[in-house]
Amino acid sequence: MEATTIGQAAAPAPTRRGRITLADYESWIDAGDIEEGAPIELFEGRLVRKMTKGRRHSAASTKGRQAIERVLPGGWHVGAETPVRMPASEGMPEPDLSVVRGVADDYLERAPGPEDVALVVEIADSSLAEDRRRAAVYLAEGYPAYWIINVRDRRLEVFRRDAAPEVLAEGDEAELVLDGAVVARVAIADLLPRE
Repeated sequence: MEATTIGQAAAPAPTRRGRITLADYESWIDAGDIEEGAPIELFEGRLVRKMTKGRRHSAASTKGRQAIERVLPGGWHVGAETPVRMPASEGMPEPDLSVVRGVADDYLERAPGPEDVALVVEIADSSLAEDRRRAAVYLAEGYPAYWIINVRDRRLEVFRRDAAPEVLAEGDEAELVLDGAVVARVAIADLLPRE
């Protein structure tokens, strides 16, 4: 079997032509075959290169994390660029932000999945088309909500499994929903870098 190079390490070739299973990917990580910090993630059974983040993207990521943490009740935490599991679609992406049940130490043995994550957040400056495409994948996987902080157009795009997508302007507020209940509102302006 031919080896595939990932980061600077060699890993076994995928078991299916052109596709990688989530189990294979996780085993490569556990074995150290994928270099920590390698700029890749698994999405829909394929290794994809993670995008470089510009200054506006980074500012929105920090501001988004802070805004959500300010209103987040106990029993939840914000993950920043931490992996989430997508078993049905063979993925383990690392979204910009995620709102996850429990504390970080609860996920030392496995990454959180749809049953653990209330919200996935991506920041879009140059990646808007791909982030919109990913919304459908996350929702089909069972994640209840997906936000795109649209830095370029200065708005928030909200996708939910049980509702039509909505676009919120800079002066609006978004509902933070945990376990089916609105627990707080987040000002869209608090998510965006200054102009």
